[in-house]
Amino acid sequence: MSNKTMKVVLAQPRGFCAGVERAIKIVEEALNFYEPPVYVRHEIVHNQRVVQNLKAKGVEFVEEIEQIPDEAIAVFSAHGVSRDVEQDALERGLQSIDATCPLVSKVHKEGQRYASKGYEIILVGHENHPEVEGTLGQIKGTVFLVSDVSDVKSLKVQNPEKVAYITQTTLSVDDTKDIIAALKKRFPKIAGPDIKDICYATQNRQAAVRTLASQVDLILVVGAQNSSNSNRLCEVGNDSGVPSYLVEEPSKVDPRWWEGKETIGITAGASTPEELVHDLLETLQGYIDIEIVTMDGIEEDVSFPLPHSLQKVAKAREEAASVN
Repeated sequence: MSNKTMKVVLAQPRGFCAGVERAIKIVEEALNFYEPPVYVRHEIVHNQRVVQNLKAKGVEFVEEIEQIPDEAIAVFSAHGVSRDVEQDALERGLQSIDATCPLVSKVHKEGQRYASKGYEIILVGHENHPEVEGTLGQIKGTVFLVSDVSDVKSLKVQNPEKVAYITQTTLSVDDTKDIIAALKKRFPKIAGPDIKDICYATQNRQAAVRTLASQVDLILVVGAQNSSNSNRLCEVGNDSGVPSYLVEEPSKVDPRWWEGKETIGITAGASTPEELVHDLLETLQGYIDIEIVTMDGIEEDVSFPLPHSLQKVAKAREEAASVN
């Protein structure tokens, strides 16, 4: 271990957002209310530590509804699902619990509202992302997916006067501004959500990384390789001129990253548990002496209620317990 003490600055905010906390709590409550196994379609959130912890408690993760036994308990992930998936679950007699993030559901409703008025919809997002697939499958009518400005140029809509756009929630205002500007230039009458409708967690974490970049020489982003928001935090750090690395497994950090550095910044994606940040700090302490500080930042106090189906089960159990 080096005798040199290195300053470590923790970003604020970082880690779990309200939608992720709600999704995990839904699965844990389902385990409490029903007998394991509880089945979850797709990873409940994009983080292997979370997935493995839930597997140990009796959760089985599947990719398709067909893999779930008839009449079993099925939870839809925070990313949302298509109407076809919902219908398949209904036909199989599954007891479905929807853990879709309320902000994702809001995007679904916006798209459905525009579609019901005859608008062609443009979804700004990443192809094959679970949230995008779910959103595409929730809207009846024509939906175009655009991922960059070049996609906007190739769009062929029937009525340029009646077009609306919606966005993937794990993209921030900065992520989408060039695409939206191109859309507005090509379709001057395009309708779309207000900036305040962008996911608060995505925006807050990216803004925190930009602030962090002005204070440190290196940024480590704790998050999964398949986590869109974690990868974007890494990009924001690099775009700010600070070498930034995605750390999926804290024990595998490379000491060469901080050679010649004075200060390390650490943040975590919205699907990353705080325990992984602690693991990273312990790993760093195995290499160097560190002084840990937390930067000033937004203290998030957002929370989302559990689905009505779980609330009803909880109330029924409480009433039964009071009678006994």
